[in-house]
Amino acid sequence: MTSTQIGGGVAGVLVVCWMVGAYNRMVSLRNVLVDRFAAIDALCVARHGLITRQVELLATTLAGAGPRLDALRAASLQAEAARQHAQARPGAASAVTSLRVAEEILAAARTRLPVQTMGGADLPEINAKLASGDATLDFARREFNAAVAEYNAAVRQFPTVLVASLFGFRPGATL
Repeated sequence: MTSTQIGGGVAGVLVVCWMVGAYNRMVSLRNVLVDRFAAIDALCVARHGLITRQVELLATTLAGAGPRLDALRAASLQAEAARQHAQARPGAASAVTSLRVAEEILAAARTRLPVQTMGGADLPEINAKLASGDATLDFARREFNAAVAEYNAAVRQFPTVLVASLFGFRPGATL
């Protein structure tokens, strides 16, 4: 065996080792992204239940707010459907983008109801839980967005971009 063959073999082994390391790093970053989304998923499920209960209570209290309650109910259902879609593929940019849009629609629908000033049997408690959940959800979103930013930086970094394109790693979207 010549020194050229040995050098080529060593270079080949180094390239394969680097590719395995880059692939493992991409998988690890994607797993962190999925873990961060799991927290958002759980918080969104809890919020959906609270909003459903809130709409039920407000329907009996606010007789004239039927269209606004229907809009809130529809926005909540849309956000829940988008959450379920994103839950299946939290790394897919399109699924996360649709969840972000649904969340914006839900936030707009929630601001149209005067629920903070109304009294009711369980309404103040539900409002407090929603406010607390919103703060926790904002924190979880920031954590998810940080994980997405780190993942996207790795996907776009040269020469890792070669491994990412070879194995189908695509940039993610922020929430």
